[in-house]
Amino acid sequence: MEELKFGKDGLMPAIIQDAQNGEVLMMGYMNRESLGQTLKTRKTCFYSRSRNKLWVKGETSGHTQEVKEILTDCDRDTLLIRVTQKGGACHLGYRSCFVHQLDNEGKICKITEEKVFDPDKTYGV
Repeated sequence: MEELKFGKDGLMPAIIQDAQNGEVLMMGYMNRESLGQTLKTRKTCFYSRSRNKLWVKGETSGHTQEVKEILTDCDRDTLLIRVTQKGGACHLGYRSCFVHQLDNEGKICKITEEKVFDPDKTYGV
């Protein structure tokens, strides 16, 4: 991990991609501890900026990510993590977090996929 360049805040962006079809599922942040846990367990672990703590993807929903491969970009300041996704990656119920298409004015004009789960039922809300 010494070769990696974490930001001044100790964080690094991590893009999560489906290992089979290349779909971008989500983006989160990792610090050294969460990356270390991800490397050890092969389950994605992120650092929550809003809660100031580590969280494992799927720990409450069951929608887990099994890590297949971890790559870094040429500057070594961003990660690309290829996973096998169980269920949806988005807390709103979609497989991917990237479903809101923008028009030429930058407004959301379309949702590009159907929900794969009901977040109210999954999270017990």
